[in-house]
Amino acid sequence: LYNKPHYRKLSYKQDIVDNFANVAIPGTGLPLSLFVWNKPLALGLVCTASPICSFIASIHLWLKTRGKSSISNEYAIRLLAPDDWFSYWRLNCRVAGMHALLNDIPAGYEMENKWTFLEEGSKCDVPVSPYLDCPAIVVKHRNEEGGLGIHFYRNATDGGDWIIQERILNGDWVTQHLPQNAPLSTFRVITQSRGALDVSKKCAVEDVTALSCVFRAGRMGALTDHDSILFDVDVKTGKVLGGTTNAHWYRLGLHEVLPGRCPWRSSDHDITHHPDGDIPVSGSVVPNIREMLHLVETSHWKLCPDVPLVGWDVVLSADEKLPVCLLEVNLSCNFFRGSFDRKVYLDFLEDMVGRLQEMRLMADRDGKKFK
Repeated sequence: LYNKPHYRKLSYKQDIVDNFANVAIPGTGLPLSLFVWNKPLALGLVCTASPICSFIASIHLWLKTRGKSSISNEYAIRLLAPDDWFSYWRLNCRVAGMHALLNDIPAGYEMENKWTFLEEGSKCDVPVSPYLDCPAIVVKHRNEEGGLGIHFYRNATDGGDWIIQERILNGDWVTQHLPQNAPLSTFRVITQSRGALDVSKKCAVEDVTALSCVFRAGRMGALTDHDSILFDVDVKTGKVLGGTTNAHWYRLGLHEVLPGRCPWRSSDHDITHHPDGDIPVSGSVVPNIREMLHLVETSHWKLCPDVPLVGWDVVLSADEKLPVCLLEVNLSCNFFRGSFDRKVYLDFLEDMVGRLQEMRLMADRDGKKFK
């Protein structure tokens, strides 16, 4: 895939360079983008850094558990069968990249474009986040003069680059689980579509399954819920389970190497209260969880049944006219450490990878050129 076209970038290489720009192996402070600029460098990372980091992680866990864990077993898991969020994220990314490439980028991949998603969602009666339908807006600073402090934004509705929306506020259930001055906090739901196995066939809504749900409880003073506590949600009952974080993977700078700066591991879903205000979250029940999951399943079916995996950002808003809406989608999606039925997921991936291998061998035999 490395030099092949990608559905949202000129190449898969450019996509991983961009995606790794703010990600570092915890405790190193070095963005992983530094190591994927060419194939030999990336191969060197896999062949050297991966085994070394796996060994260090197994020793760290053994020390943390006071000798109760097995160094050899943990090393084998980290190196050969990793089950951490990062590995699942990269697996999803590779499946999406290969699937889009071999299927000549099906139409559903256009949903990655935020404006296309809003446009198509509106046409298909999917409750997307509302946007202003005006040619442009002008934003002025209240005290600047002499032509300073004035900004013009052309709306995407008029061919511009900016999606102009009113701010969406958290609904009552969400608000009561957050501190003051918290950002809009969404639910990340992952769905899979077996209709993507053969994009030439018509997909049924029953082919789409919701796998996981995570409540991203934003931190006090944060602008977005990318800075949040990740509370797992039981997709069958809507009960909020334990919380955790993956923020230590996003700490950059050589100072993060210093002792005590960056934790090597995060808690294993043992957070029960939001730390900004000691607000109880675990044990609460998300209202109408089945309706939320049905919404994303039908939206996957309507908008992008030809895409294997989709991550949905779902909002429970304060707007009585639109109490539930979808902000955007991510097609190289991240489970955000949510739990999921691994058999359902891995059975799907086994079928998908088998299908992609058949298509890859056929493309190689026919000498197919990818553009």
